[in-house]
Amino acid sequence: MTDGDAARVVRGRATMKDVARHAGVSVKTVSRVVNGEPGVVAEMGARVRASILQLNYQPNLGASALRRLDRRSSTIAVLLEDLSNPYSARVLRAIEAVARGRGVSVLAASLEENPDRERQLVVAMSRHRVDGVVIAPASADQRYLADEQRLGVPFVFVDRPPRAISADAVIVDSRLGTRRAVQHLIAHGHARVAFIGDFTRIATAVDRLHGYRDALSEAGLEIEEALIVTDVRSIEQARAVATAMLDAQQPPTAFFAGQNLLTMGVVYALRDRELSRRVALVGFDDFDLADVLDPPVSVVAQDLEAIGQRAAALLFERIDGYDGPTRLESPLTRLIERGSGEIPGPRFSSKRD
Repeated sequence: MTDGDAARVVRGRATMKDVARHAGVSVKTVSRVVNGEPGVVAEMGARVRASILQLNYQPNLGASALRRLDRRSSTIAVLLEDLSNPYSARVLRAIEAVARGRGVSVLAASLEENPDRERQLVVAMSRHRVDGVVIAPASADQRYLADEQRLGVPFVFVDRPPRAISADAVIVDSRLGTRRAVQHLIAHGHARVAFIGDFTRIATAVDRLHGYRDALSEAGLEIEEALIVTDVRSIEQARAVATAMLDAQQPPTAFFAGQNLLTMGVVYALRDRELSRRVALVGFDDFDLADVLDPPVSVVAQDLEAIGQRAAALLFERIDGYDGPTRLESPLTRLIERGSGEIPGPRFSSKRD
């Protein structure tokens, strides 16, 4: 190969043929060096590696997967709600740690609660020949994944259960976690507990609303529809909703927020009205700096590392050949009492008096 040819390759994308021509060896020899196979003379191997460096050759992993006998790409996909959200970010990191230990790459993307985007990304990941997918679906019906399953692609669901298909899942009991949190507020003297929740098309958001209703009913308290607002998605929306409730003629004395962004919105509303130490708050899912706010925010915490690790473990078991019944794992939540959820309500104060 001439210097001009080498310059042309550097400007473009070097192929295995370019490396073979540059090193003066066969394509098969380059393939053996790239894949770490034995049988290559040391001097030839050194020439090939030097050419790879000079030409900045990057192996085509897709083509390599097609040549492998097991047809694997050593790549998995992780499709979560929003990778900028602490929940998704920490679950992704835990999955990546497991995958890295197996020498597997991770392709990750945010679904943004958009069913069309979900389908588009699943198609895109299929074209990348991923070996499996961890997904927190935005769609209400995942039967379109059945074709991928028939082709041997395993799916593991997190945060939301599979619908219209059968697949492994790692999902906490949101209903139980919420019921205990609201019971905690009631035990601290609150009879008027407001609920701010996510989209009602999300199964776990509905479970959290059921848990809230369970706790009030079990305590013999009235369920006031005016204190329930759902389909709230952002910090600013939650802030506006909580502010309107606080400004009402009969405001709540406590809030339960159905996910971490909504909890942050309630925190802002309470600060705006200088009620942070008078109105109680418990949120579902922890978030950064929750423990350093004034007062620190009490939360129902999920073990996100455990969720990611178990999701990855179930996926790799499927990839490795497990074909048994589908499995549902439900890691426990825990109520972290930091201060905001322990602010006494009117009933608690009257009892003390």
